[in-house]
Amino acid sequence: MAHSIYITSAEGHSGKSTVALGVLDTLSHETPRVGVFRPVARTGAEGDYVLDMLLAHDAVSQSAADAVGVTYDEVHTDPDAALARIVQRFKRVEAESDAVVILGSDYTDVGSPTELGYNARIAANLGAPVVLVLGGRVGQGMGEQLGGSEPRGADDMRQITELALAELQSEHAQLLAVVANRADPESLDEIVAAIRSVLPGGSGAHGENSSGASGAPSANDSASTIPVWAIPEDLFLIAPSMQSILESVDGTLMSGDPSLLSREALGVVVAAMSMENVLPRLTDGAVVVIPGDRSEVLLAVLLAQASGTFPSVAGIVLNGGFELADSITTLLDGLTPAVPIIRTELGSYDTAVRITQTRGRLAADSQRKYDTALALFENSVDAEQLLELLHVSRTNVVTPLMFEYTLLERARQNRRHIVLPEGSDDRVLRAAHTLLARDVAELTILGEEIEVRSRALDLGLDLSKAQILSPFDDVLRLRFAEEYARLRAHKGVTVELARDTITDVSYFGTMMVHLGLADGMVSGAAHTTAHTIRPGFEIIKTKPDVGVVSSVFLMALADRVLVYGDCAVIPDPTAEQLADIAISSAATAEQFGIEPRVAMLSYSTGESGQGADVEKVRAATAFVRERRPELLVEGPIQYDAAADQAVAAAKMPGSKVAGQATVFIFPDLNTGNNTYKAVQRSAGAVAIGPVLQGLNKPINDLSRGALVQDIVNTVAITAIQAATA
Repeated sequence: MAHSIYITSAEGHSGKSTVALGVLDTLSHETPRVGVFRPVARTGAEGDYVLDMLLAHDAVSQSAADAVGVTYDEVHTDPDAALARIVQRFKRVEAESDAVVILGSDYTDVGSPTELGYNARIAANLGAPVVLVLGGRVGQGMGEQLGGSEPRGADDMRQITELALAELQSEHAQLLAVVANRADPESLDEIVAAIRSVLPGGSGAHGENSSGASGAPSANDSASTIPVWAIPEDLFLIAPSMQSILESVDGTLMSGDPSLLSREALGVVVAAMSMENVLPRLTDGAVVVIPGDRSEVLLAVLLAQASGTFPSVAGIVLNGGFELADSITTLLDGLTPAVPIIRTELGSYDTAVRITQTRGRLAADSQRKYDTALALFENSVDAEQLLELLHVSRTNVVTPLMFEYTLLERARQNRRHIVLPEGSDDRVLRAAHTLLARDVAELTILGEEIEVRSRALDLGLDLSKAQILSPFDDVLRLRFAEEYARLRAHKGVTVELARDTITDVSYFGTMMVHLGLADGMVSGAAHTTAHTIRPGFEIIKTKPDVGVVSSVFLMALADRVLVYGDCAVIPDPTAEQLADIAISSAATAEQFGIEPRVAMLSYSTGESGQGADVEKVRAATAFVRERRPELLVEGPIQYDAAADQAVAAAKMPGSKVAGQATVFIFPDLNTGNNTYKAVQRSAGAVAIGPVLQGLNKPINDLSRGALVQDIVNTVAITAIQAATA
């Protein structure tokens, strides 16, 4: 039976979607089949964006139709019949899942006490313990950021808890935990203590990890200790996107980059004044409302945006329905501003009111909000205690998502400093934002600071914690040139020549690693493999006991992770080089928690085949056994005999590697590269890499088609390599 958890709130706009996303993500790290269920869902053109966000999670493979119980209309028509249908539909999801996240209704058209009571009734009938989410602020929308509401104090939170607890008790729902969401950051301890004071089990303090319960505690079980967690308010999560603002003002996109409509607006500047008075009032992330007949103000704001000397605004709204003069339109066409410019027929007052009433949403299409929400949950909620209360234990199966999480978690535990040379690539900036938001590594990004930070702001990314460093920095350029000239003096390199070479971002980043200014480097999104790794050969050099630099791919299959090498660097290795690759690959496997059982692949198994290629693999296997006698290795062996136990029993019975290999060493680059791509595309495996091995310090290459998540994973891998070297 699936382990289920019911997330509901005492009122609307509590931000329970943040909690639901955090719980879903936590469960996905421990079990491969996580389901989502929405007992009562919204209908209509707007749709259910929260459900869509949860279903978009990589761990979930349901359709929206399968995840929904009933509509609000069905509840109003016949609550009892609706409840029966909810139970029936939930059982289908439960039967196909190891754990189910159930998200309560959204208080869109029912009074709070009635709706909480009905949610409690559903939870009791589904047998799912409740996580109660309490909102730490009153009000909604962007107006909160502009002083439209006050945070709730500890006493207010205590009273809300008492009322909600009575509703849960009356319907016999089990209370698993309480989350005070969007809580005042200055009063977290007081809020948690106040909530705990009225819960069964007594009082406690913020962050307390004791549970004392063998199962999900009942809301009326006074012997249990119910954990209380507080998630602090983050104004960014409630900030509306420019797309939402466009829809709120019934506007049209007149100019600008449509992709930047996803950027969040963090404030409003009503620019109904002269441009010299508008410019000092600009703030980072603001949406600027300009009367359509004040073209000089529009141009001033665009020039301020382009200059880099003023705060970067999220967008511009031209109100009043005025048509711009042809000369101004021609000028805009020439400037091609990236910042979205929206035109609306509304007046200044109505435009400002609609913008301040626009509600921010946590949705799948906002990576920054997604990362922020997960980081807040991870930092505020004790995931181990939550899993213990739900009796969820880790499975032996390792899915790609679970492995990726393990990478991030290990990197987070041993944070290292990684340099990213390609600061002009948007994918790198997006990955850097995610890495910083999730606290995975310290980062240095190479590029001109004004350009990099301006582009990040345009994309709605927060890189405030990253160091931005120019490869033309005078002090470092001289220091690096002198060191490079020293290292390459035998090749005739002088300091003058080195000063030009070292400004290449790959050389500059590699020199940072060499001199200890960074622990590792990740590059290649915009450069060739040779361009990325050549400086490593010249500067970092190989480990004393390694003859060649090689690579592996970490192949995350549906239920396990394998290591493939070499698939990217050495075209036709000799027997000695093949042994080097095998030994390095086994060490890499151990770095990532994979027990190495090495298969030296060939077109024949054991003594069944002859030929130069087979003899090379046979010799390489002998070299491995001689150099690393403790290592489990078999070769030559065919892929099927290495991977399939039934085939292994027939072709190589009694082998400790055959049928259960974890490290696959290919005889040449042609075989390795084609095989990893075939498995990646045909078996749906996630190929993480190439991971370079053999260098004294970690340098890793990216594919030029790398996705943002590929870059995130590679940085985590590099950080782990640096920590375990």
